[in-house]
Amino acid sequence: MTTIAAAKSRLLNVIEGIILTAICQGFPTFAIAVMALKLSREHRIVGDPGGAAIFVTLASLFSALLTCCLGPKFPRFFKASYEPAFFDAALPFDDKVTTWRERPATSVQLIATVIVLSLLAVGVAGMG
Repeated sequence: MTTIAAAKSRLLNVIEGIILTAICQGFPTFAIAVMALKLSREHRIVGDPGGAAIFVTLASLFSALLTCCLGPKFPRFFKASYEPAFFDAALPFDDKVTTWRERPATSVQLIATVIVLSLLAVGVAGMG
């Protein structure tokens, strides 16, 4: 028995793309920035309770919105952050992530992010 997927609204598709861009592209980048600020003992953002979480959340969303609007128009400048599969209306939510993970460049990006986050975590933990 085959099922026919219901047509996804344009708004839902854009929201999915923005959420995936924020979580998969923006969040790790801004988490690295916050950890680097913490390591450098800069307390403007990381000194306030919840300041780091608010910064990472808002910066990730703003970055995703900017990438969503400008990525298709300027693919040369946004090639590292704009993922067309995240905005493909034909793909369900989980297939968008699967398509992104299967790209060879994604593996390199994820490994680099894990290494940098691990090094920064060790540095921040060692600060005491």
